[in-house]
Amino acid sequence: MFAIEEINKDSSLLPNISLGFHLYNSYHSDERTLESSLQWLSGQGQFTPNYSCREKEKSMAVIGGTTSALSVQMGTLLDLYKFPQISFGPFDSILNDKIQFPFLYQMAPKDSSLQQGVVCLMVYFKWNWVGLIASDDMRGEKFLSEIRRQMAKNDVCVSFTEKIPVSERRYMESHDKFMPRIITSSAKVIVIHGDTDSLMILRYSQVPLLPIEKVWIATSHWDISMRPLYSEGNSFHGALTFSYLTSEIPGFKTFLKVVTPSKYPDDILLRGFWLSAFRCPDAPENPEQEICSPNASLDILPLCSFDMAMSGLSYTIYNTVYAVAWALHEMLMRKSEKKSMVDEDDLALHSWQLHSFLKNIQFNNSAGDQVFVDENRSSEAQYAIMNYVFFPNETDALVKVGQFVSKAPLGQDFTICEDAIVWGWWDSTVPRGVCSNSCDPGFRKTPLEGQPVCCFDCFPCPEGEISSHMDAEHCMKCPEDTYPNKQRDHCVPKPVTFLNVKEPLGMTLMCMAVSFSLLTALVLGVFVKFQDTPIVKANNRTLSYTLLISLIFCFLCSLLFIGRPTTATCLLQQTVFGVVFTVAISSIMAKTIIVVLAFRVIRPGSRIRMFVHPTASIYVVLICSGIQVTFCGIWLGTSPPFPEADTHSEYGHIILRCNEGSVFAFYSVLGYMALLALGSFTVAFLARNLPDAFNETKFITFSMLVFCSVWITFLPTYQSSKGKAMVTVEIFSILASSAGLLCCIFIPKCYVILLKPDRNTQEQIKNK
Repeated sequence: MFAIEEINKDSSLLPNISLGFHLYNSYHSDERTLESSLQWLSGQGQFTPNYSCREKEKSMAVIGGTTSALSVQMGTLLDLYKFPQISFGPFDSILNDKIQFPFLYQMAPKDSSLQQGVVCLMVYFKWNWVGLIASDDMRGEKFLSEIRRQMAKNDVCVSFTEKIPVSERRYMESHDKFMPRIITSSAKVIVIHGDTDSLMILRYSQVPLLPIEKVWIATSHWDISMRPLYSEGNSFHGALTFSYLTSEIPGFKTFLKVVTPSKYPDDILLRGFWLSAFRCPDAPENPEQEICSPNASLDILPLCSFDMAMSGLSYTIYNTVYAVAWALHEMLMRKSEKKSMVDEDDLALHSWQLHSFLKNIQFNNSAGDQVFVDENRSSEAQYAIMNYVFFPNETDALVKVGQFVSKAPLGQDFTICEDAIVWGWWDSTVPRGVCSNSCDPGFRKTPLEGQPVCCFDCFPCPEGEISSHMDAEHCMKCPEDTYPNKQRDHCVPKPVTFLNVKEPLGMTLMCMAVSFSLLTALVLGVFVKFQDTPIVKANNRTLSYTLLISLIFCFLCSLLFIGRPTTATCLLQQTVFGVVFTVAISSIMAKTIIVVLAFRVIRPGSRIRMFVHPTASIYVVLICSGIQVTFCGIWLGTSPPFPEADTHSEYGHIILRCNEGSVFAFYSVLGYMALLALGSFTVAFLARNLPDAFNETKFITFSMLVFCSVWITFLPTYQSSKGKAMVTVEIFSILASSAGLLCCIFIPKCYVILLKPDRNTQEQIKNK
């Protein structure tokens, strides 16, 4: 009505010609749509196919089709008469097939980017568990296919899919169970795609007095289907809708303010709407009677009854009426040019002649927007994101909270004002439309078997691994010089540890080593001072000195194991330890052999006497020690020990220690020492009952028993220890075995020398 009144007032468009219109109701029914089409073709009253009762009226085009289904139904009849049909409903690529629909034109902008805009909204609010509702037709299938593809690219999962039946009979049968299935679903975010007809199921499926904790995203045109049917509450409070972003048509709101049934008395639809919207009591049956609120205005009605803003559908209808007017204008201008050349019959207007002009029409509307009738030249739709708010005082409003313009530069195509959005009744915060709650740092996502990727469990990262961000799919290992913190959400540097001389354990071991070495030096001093006494001279005085000196070095070599390992200390640790202990054990072996030979050599002139000579024992020590020195030389020459930072033995620490280099060489050195010790112990044990005045063989037996016990215990303990414990075990074994040799062999002698000098005489020895 507004567009036609504007055109009739425009002297430059269709001058001296007035446009009129007939308005028919499709009743959202296939049957009534066909009936209205036949009635229009035949004229008023009873319709007759292929016959028109109109005499003066000349109809040139049909503007209609709020849905694709209605456009197809009308086209079934209109195409037979080549009547131009211009659809103002949502763009449907199926209707763009000119072979199947040659006389159908679509004025709505293309909505191929709609799915992208909806998914941008999901991604912005981090919704990944979404339900989809679409009409059960080709347009709905295409929407579902495209939005699923867009959702999959952005890791958004489909919770469920519901299809709205487009058949009137199926709609009436299914609407009672439609909403309960949606309410009971686990998805909190629901995307609705359809047209005015299909979405009526939502209006009649609403449950009064029961707020639904769902976020509705409507991709259809905002119309009565989404507004509350009941005055007590509304299920779609807080819904977000994608509406066409259109320019405001000048004068439209002013036109609406003065619209009344008295101004348009022939408009029975306006009269019926007025009675309903203003809730007139006992509406008069006689149209001539005065209706209630005759001086009221549409702008005082709430949004749920009437929207003063021009909707996307209305904007398209406005452009469609002007497109027909411009096509008629062009056609009349062309015919007026031919008026002098043709007969008057050829100047008659026929609807089929409008096609050649209509498909090429382009113009600028009063809002300054360029309009094309050709679908191939139609622009991509731009969307305003509107928030529907239903207030407790039973008023409602549509608030623009964002927009989506697909052709805009990246980053500017999607804008949203989160603070302006009013959510549902239940909370003021952004709803969490997810299948599973996010995994915190320190956890990783584990998919649930048979479920979409958006549904998962959260498990802590394994030991030694971290995840530093939300919803991590994999945990990563920390670098070797770091380790995970307690929460396992970031790596912290490992403290460097070694057996430090400044810590209590290191200080204690060092004091013990120095103390025992001083005690051994003291014993050596006693032996040197009393070197001419029988107890010192007995059993080779030189071997005793050699053994005491080697024990001093045995105690002191343990100091090489204390402190930060260096290349020099690593080279000296095991080799010095192996050599000095070999000298000590060789000296004990030589002493044992001398004792045995001294009591076994009976006959004068026996060749065995030569082994009792003092120099023979020196050769034993040199030969045994030389073999060990050779082993150590080969070890240092092939695979020497070296300092290393051990990051694995002890969790959360970097242990500085000496790597043996060749494990075989290390155990060969220990094995050789064990072989010498076992030989000494065996010989001493067999000779333990020889009549020695000072019980030398018994003391050697006890000392070797202690020595072997310590080192037999050392092997499993050393293998099972880590870090500083390994070094501590080896130092303790060195000190314990060396102390065992010192105490078992030399303390009894010092006792006799210092406290029992009467037993340290030649006469006492002879008496025994």
